[in-house]
Amino acid sequence: MNIADPTETFRQEARELLDQLEAGLLDLEQDPSNQDLVNSTFRALHTIKGSGAMFGFTAVAEFVHEFETAFDRVRKGQSQANAALIQVALDAKDHIHLLIESPESRAQGGDEILAHLRVVVAGAPAEAPPSPKTNAASTPAAPPEVAKSWRLVFYLPSDALIYGTNPLLLLKELAQIGPTKITALTDRVPPLEALDPEVPHIGWQVDIEADDPTSAIDDVFLFLRDNMELTLAPLDTAAAEIAPLPEPAEIAIAAEPVAAEEPQPSAAISARQPPNPKVRAADKPDGNAASSLRVPAERLDELMDRVGELVIAQARLSQIAALSADTGLKTIAEELERLSSGLRDTTMGIRMVPIGSLFSRFRRLVHDLSGELGKPIEFITAGEETELDKTMIERLADPLVHLIRNSVDHGLESAEKRAAAGKPAKGVVRLSAVYSGAEVAISVSDDGAGLDATRIRAKAEENGLIAADAKLTDQELHHLIFAPGFSTAKEVTSLSGRGVGMDVVKRTIDGLRGTIEVTTRPGLGTTMTLRLPLTLAIIDGMLVRVGNGRYTIPLAAVEECVELPDGIEAHAKGRNFLDIRGSLVPYLRLREVFGTTAPAELHQKVVIVSSGEGRVGLVVDQIIGNNQTVIKQLSKLHSSSKSFSGATILGDGTVALILDTAHLVSSGQSYVDRTQPGRAA
Repeated sequence: MNIADPTETFRQEARELLDQLEAGLLDLEQDPSNQDLVNSTFRALHTIKGSGAMFGFTAVAEFVHEFETAFDRVRKGQSQANAALIQVALDAKDHIHLLIESPESRAQGGDEILAHLRVVVAGAPAEAPPSPKTNAASTPAAPPEVAKSWRLVFYLPSDALIYGTNPLLLLKELAQIGPTKITALTDRVPPLEALDPEVPHIGWQVDIEADDPTSAIDDVFLFLRDNMELTLAPLDTAAAEIAPLPEPAEIAIAAEPVAAEEPQPSAAISARQPPNPKVRAADKPDGNAASSLRVPAERLDELMDRVGELVIAQARLSQIAALSADTGLKTIAEELERLSSGLRDTTMGIRMVPIGSLFSRFRRLVHDLSGELGKPIEFITAGEETELDKTMIERLADPLVHLIRNSVDHGLESAEKRAAAGKPAKGVVRLSAVYSGAEVAISVSDDGAGLDATRIRAKAEENGLIAADAKLTDQELHHLIFAPGFSTAKEVTSLSGRGVGMDVVKRTIDGLRGTIEVTTRPGLGTTMTLRLPLTLAIIDGMLVRVGNGRYTIPLAAVEECVELPDGIEAHAKGRNFLDIRGSLVPYLRLREVFGTTAPAELHQKVVIVSSGEGRVGLVVDQIIGNNQTVIKQLSKLHSSSKSFSGATILGDGTVALILDTAHLVSSGQSYVDRTQPGRAA
């Protein structure tokens, strides 16, 4: 049995917290007065600090402390969340990431970031920040005439040491609230022979001078409140030395000051009283804590491989059962087919991830590019709930980075040029995803100047990509920007000019069996649309026969099946079109596409498939039926064949090629452009 490394567990959780922190900071920049965003940012910082100290990342805890204090001031209305504070907090987030991922590297730059933070906080319109050793929680909005004295008594949970709690760090945090006097309580220490070294037997009495430390104490014990014993009561400064200790039987915090001379039951809040709302929120167990399970990605990949083998074995059993007269065997085959289909769908569902987890990464990218290029940019996302296979999500990150950088650098004009063109000074970059049949369409669009077709053509001729007299459609011309080494930038910068980015996009999308569509309008903007299959693992397919060969068509791309009308060749006049309920649909004879010489069937069938907005009919000899298709990648030897996206193993052990419907639809649409007047570019 493998035991998870606690340090690696912390790193995984810290990555999620840092992502939440970055998203919260970027949202806060747009809405600085949103108190919920301020609170969530503070909680993320506090959790990173506490968890870092718990797991031995002391450098992280020490670095985060000042930022936690700064946002605690914002939370209490003593400072404002301005752009400068958010920018230095984003830099801090990057530094925290380095400290967590490579603690041994002693990442540089932390002192400079903290110095910048102090300058930002000192320059805020609110009062001067407290010294690094003073917690902002103890600073009252209006200076009290005399600081109140409070007595805190607490005993840690019995499992606190096992989970890495360091009592000295807790006492250090309490000391930062205000002047303190700490006394160890040894009344519960058992005899030596009964002492358990993993259980904290010592309690602490902490006398604190502060106006109201309730909130600050609540933050210190944020991770321990469920099972610990804690009481807090105000007491006279003069009587602090002689006041009797309250009996710490319940977790309670005094909501209102109570005189120290009153009887002891009034000195601590009774368990029958309603708890402080803030304490209730901290103590309330998370009902969703057990609703998810973290599983290594390689285990999901292995599970999918096993399900794929099961699907192939089930197909083989179904084929044997079809040839048998044994009704019992047929029943078992049908039941196994139902179970394997359900298992396949469940496994696929586990692998599907909302694309919003990918989209959120690019907000910071656009934010930084906006500052670097001096272009005000509004970044809009849509369709974050659209789900895609996790493998696709991982491989899409780099292409989308290049597309967004291209839109920001090449697409959007400067604020001055936009004003001259009558556009708003702030440019818009939109990232969206939507289901489109058997595909997911991911679009990156901007409202910039659009592609310069003349410059693209001139650069392509200069690079020898096309001849000077070559006739190209708009799509063919626009796709030249994806050629290796192609760039229209006039000079090489840190963002562009080397002709690498768009080539990476093209190669990656091709590797995912996807396509790229480019739509541009001069002066109005450009849209790059990536069309990708939902998964690279298992799909439902329609098995067809063309000549002596069998092929699989992705079932999600199939709209309908019709019979090829008799005598259609006599009336075609060189144009292959079908009239489908008043709509002309081009069709391709797969026998001609694949060069089949076997005799054709008398009554051929047409499978109407779609991709995006286009449709095409595929003429086949026979439709055999539906099957679950386990996708196997083609070898490099066959990768140049654009008509196929992969292969699958049938129940009898033979191989059937999977048709690339997007390529075939594109071929059909190109045929329309060539044969219909006015459709050519």
